[in-house]
Amino acid sequence: MSQETFFAQQEDCFSSFHNYLQHIGELQKLQARNLQDGIRRRQEKSLQALAESAPQVPNATDWLDYLSDFNQRTLLFWDTLRQRADNTLNHRQAGYPVLLKFDHELLLDGRSLPSPVNYSLLRILPGVGQMTDVALPPVIVIDPRGGHGAGIGGFKEESEIGESLRAGHPTYFIAFSHTSEPGQTLGDVAAAQARFIELVSERHAHAGKPVLIGNCQAGWALMGLAALRPELPGLVVVVGAPLSYWAGTNGRNPMRYAGGLLGGAWMTRLGSDLGNGRFDGTWLVSNFENLDPAHALWGKYYELFSSIDSEAPRFLDFERWWGSPNLFNSEEIELIVDDLFIGNRLTGARGSLTDLRKIEAPVVVFCSYGDNITPPQQALNWIVDLYPNDLALHSAGRTIIYLKHASIGHLGIFVSGKVARREHRQLIGAIDAIKALPPGLFELIIDDVPHADGRTQAYKVHFEPRRIADIVADDDGRDDEREFALVERVSAISSTYYDWTVRPWLSRAVDEPGAELLRQSHPFHQQRLAWSSLNPALWWLSGTAELARRQRRPVRADNPLLAWQELVSGCVENALDTWRDLRDAGQELAFHMFYGGLSTLASGRQAKLSAEPASERDRALIARLHEALPLGDAREAAIRILLLLARASGRLDKDMLENIVKDYRRRASSDPQVPDVASLRETTRLQNLLVFAYPEESLQSLPELLPEPEERQRILAEVVRVEPDWQRSDGPLGELWRQLFEVLELPPADFARLRAELPAPAPEAIAEASVAAPVIAAEAIAVESAAPAPEPQAQPAAEAAAPLAEVEAPSEPAPVVEPAVVPEPQAESVTAPAIGAAAEPLAEPVATEPPAEVKAEAAAKPHIRVRSNTVIEAPASGEPQPAAAAAPAAVEAAPASAEVAPVGAEASPAPAEAIPATAEAPTVPSKAAPSAKASPATKATRTPAKPRQPGRPRKPTSK
Repeated sequence: MSQETFFAQQEDCFSSFHNYLQHIGELQKLQARNLQDGIRRRQEKSLQALAESAPQVPNATDWLDYLSDFNQRTLLFWDTLRQRADNTLNHRQAGYPVLLKFDHELLLDGRSLPSPVNYSLLRILPGVGQMTDVALPPVIVIDPRGGHGAGIGGFKEESEIGESLRAGHPTYFIAFSHTSEPGQTLGDVAAAQARFIELVSERHAHAGKPVLIGNCQAGWALMGLAALRPELPGLVVVVGAPLSYWAGTNGRNPMRYAGGLLGGAWMTRLGSDLGNGRFDGTWLVSNFENLDPAHALWGKYYELFSSIDSEAPRFLDFERWWGSPNLFNSEEIELIVDDLFIGNRLTGARGSLTDLRKIEAPVVVFCSYGDNITPPQQALNWIVDLYPNDLALHSAGRTIIYLKHASIGHLGIFVSGKVARREHRQLIGAIDAIKALPPGLFELIIDDVPHADGRTQAYKVHFEPRRIADIVADDDGRDDEREFALVERVSAISSTYYDWTVRPWLSRAVDEPGAELLRQSHPFHQQRLAWSSLNPALWWLSGTAELARRQRRPVRADNPLLAWQELVSGCVENALDTWRDLRDAGQELAFHMFYGGLSTLASGRQAKLSAEPASERDRALIARLHEALPLGDAREAAIRILLLLARASGRLDKDMLENIVKDYRRRASSDPQVPDVASLRETTRLQNLLVFAYPEESLQSLPELLPEPEERQRILAEVVRVEPDWQRSDGPLGELWRQLFEVLELPPADFARLRAELPAPAPEAIAEASVAAPVIAAEAIAVESAAPAPEPQAQPAAEAAAPLAEVEAPSEPAPVVEPAVVPEPQAESVTAPAIGAAAEPLAEPVATEPPAEVKAEAAAKPHIRVRSNTVIEAPASGEPQPAAAAAPAAVEAAPASAEVAPVGAEASPAPAEAIPATAEAPTVPSKAAPSAKASPATKATRTPAKPRQPGRPRKPTSK
């Protein structure tokens, strides 16, 4: 080692140690501010209550009335605890049945499958007066095994199941029983759930693929299943599901530090061995309660006590479900903790066999800032891990929507009636609109619209485009995640040590009776059983409480002692909340001091968690997209215009999307010439990518797609009627309309005239364009029409094969090319090429003289036929794409608006500086020879109409 290298390493160590001390100091200041802010907020709340209604001095009558009421409420409160304990015992004796408020029938028991599991498929029967629309896609709610009992999605009327039935969807529920089957693994569970989904799809073959809703732990399991079997779901909805387990913000998410402070996953193994090979979910439930001791120890009981005459039924229903934790097999819980909670391997970037990028259906993520189990960072940061920039997401053709709640807690996101009426009802009501969204990232916004009477509340849904940078901005940085990588290493060491030294003898020393005794000895169970009728000391309670009910005399609401009671209860809760904040701050500080110090000693180098800079392949993709700008016809032009308008508007209304879907279904049922969904989806995908990467050039190249003035007029007339709210002359939309009419060399925008002169049914090309709105998407649109167009079918090997580049992970060294066979070519005009796994019928290419260097390589590689009548080469698997062959001087020829910038550089909609590119290159054509582009003879026509005129030269782009 040279002297320079030695001193450089020493300087690096000192710098890392300095950064470590600085980080600890900043963390201490943050925690001090949080503690002070919390105490101040609680004090202000208490003082505000005192200022609004200052407690009065009670007189003797007030004392007598209050004490009489207090004694009666105390007896009724104790009797409610007795009923809770008896309900728990009865529920256990009944075999822990699923707690659903809805009638249901068993369709398939998972114990009858080749690999038995403790899951079953239930069909939910509609209630009195409810109708089921068989044309709607079925909804399957998957119950989460998070330690608690079964039935979280439907143990009350206002729930996910209730809202699905209310909307008329055929509704199913995947439930679990109390105990896992012997030898059951997570792989067996996934196979069983896939079989359940297949069975539902068979029962509703003409209604589209099912909508799958996964709550909490069922959410990440559903995401993994959708990645392994992407053909199963039509829509994936994950609610309160952790997917990026190391994510979080300092001072707010203490749950993520638990694994590191306990030394890793060895305690999970200890719990499984003490349970005779089964892990008791009681530990998970009690850990959840420990996050909010004020509610668990005081709040929920005081709410019951203060409203004993009305609160008891709700309390008993919830506690029956909450007080019956389930059991996991040791193989299941250890895999969950090792690979997910501590290993964070779900995203596929750290050795997992599951790659969430393979999910084809739109994904909806519902999370809340008030959720201390799954904060928004843990629910959404997986998107950043898989798609490090916006171009990667768009080019992959994936649609992701997220919905954020401002304050609801983890349980409330599933069981709150208010959340069910607002969020879940709007989500289920927006299924068609969600499926019609183009590729990209969107936020679902629910606007409150009060009715004129002021009593009822209505809601309006719209979608706003978002960027990867918006998710990154919601986090305070991901540098601390390198410390969680050390937690994984410590966990592996401690777990291995436990497996070698303790597990061999402990697993043999515990039998089932001893394990059951240990389970029932848990304080969570004992605090319930102590109040049961089995306790001989409570022989008098039931009769005395019944007497109190008959003689009940509630105290007046204006009794001053009730205000004093509220004040005392608030002080108790404030004290418990302050203790919780102190505990959480101490745990967070201890975690960062220990593992941050280990990270500094390890060398101070941070784990590589950010995206790679844009590569030459990414720049080549940008340049090759530029070559596709002038390619297309009326359909591509209409879709591009609609996408440009949607981009300028900054929002897509649910009603507009649903109207587009209805219009398509109506036309598809009566006009066999309307293109199939796969064709529209691929065209929309490419146009969406072009508008994203080249918004200005996409506008300026429209004349080349619409050479005829009459055609331009017809297309604009069709576009105008899509969304009345877009017919504006001011703001970004007004400016876009002005540019649009100027580029197409038409008179200034006159929306009234365009609507009045809307032509009669247009030729086939115009009919296609009018229904291919920003977003004709998934197959749910097609299958419900009376005569759906068939999907392209595989042809014999003798027919032409068209390998299409499949978008893979941006971190891959090269795109993976898979051959896809296309049908017999049909006569069509030149349009933009398809991107993705499906392509529409292609026109026969007109022979053009390729360059010499292309000829030299043509014999060794397969060819891709594209609708631009040019032949480009498919790169071999694992071989980088030659940018020069696809687009000569790709980087230099790209206009300024296609420059590549790192993610997070700008979160505004101006892609000129904010389009980073690390996605795999989709299949786009190389530029045709000038003669082929300028001559009508090189273009096939869709109909025997007159040949198209040469495209007008594109106006220079102004920057």
